[in-house]
Amino acid sequence: MATTVLAGCTTTSNQTVAAPVEPSVDNSMLASMYGPMPEEQFPLPAIPYQKIPSRFHRQMVANPTSERPGTIIVDTSNHFLYLTMEGGQAMRYGVGLGRAGFEWAGRGVIQYKRQWPRWTPPDEMVARQPELQPYSIANGGMDPGLNNPLGARALYIFQNNQDTLYRIHGSPEWWTIGKSVSSGCVRMLNQDIIDLYNRVPGKTPILVMNLSAPMVAVAPGLPQPV
Repeated sequence: MATTVLAGCTTTSNQTVAAPVEPSVDNSMLASMYGPMPEEQFPLPAIPYQKIPSRFHRQMVANPTSERPGTIIVDTSNHFLYLTMEGGQAMRYGVGLGRAGFEWAGRGVIQYKRQWPRWTPPDEMVARQPELQPYSIANGGMDPGLNNPLGARALYIFQNNQDTLYRIHGSPEWWTIGKSVSSGCVRMLNQDIIDLYNRVPGKTPILVMNLSAPMVAVAPGLPQPV
């Protein structure tokens, strides 16, 4: 497992720059994509997609990599998750990522996936946050539900047949999409993780990396710093 601390800088200028123009969208399609899901085990409310930057809405785009169809790619630099498809296309989703110092990167596989999973924080997290003790491994974890940190679905990432403790999962906290706030996992809108869950089987390959960095080969099983 690799960890890294991210750093950034800003520049200022007296030049006036026009604000980018948001592309027009089909609101009826977005309303359907992000509307309520009453049929779920725990009925999901609608997501106020109008408050989320349009670049983080689920959409079909060109595949930004040479990865074969059926691969999940998490772009840590831009807070995107791609599912590559035939014809050079990819389904792109907005994601929230872990705080600096908690990231994992590299190649792995989706070992298995779960609907409305239980959440069991690792012992290291419980040691940092003693208030999580009631949900520890010894106590059986947290029951599934709308307040469960793993949300409506979870995909479990393994590397070299070992659990990375890194998950792709749902979250009701729509305002965190596009930000780095969680403790080491990839969080998605609940409606988006359900869509992804339905598209990918177990053993799906996954690559987590910074797509804005110079492209380098990432060998299977080797972590790639972000």
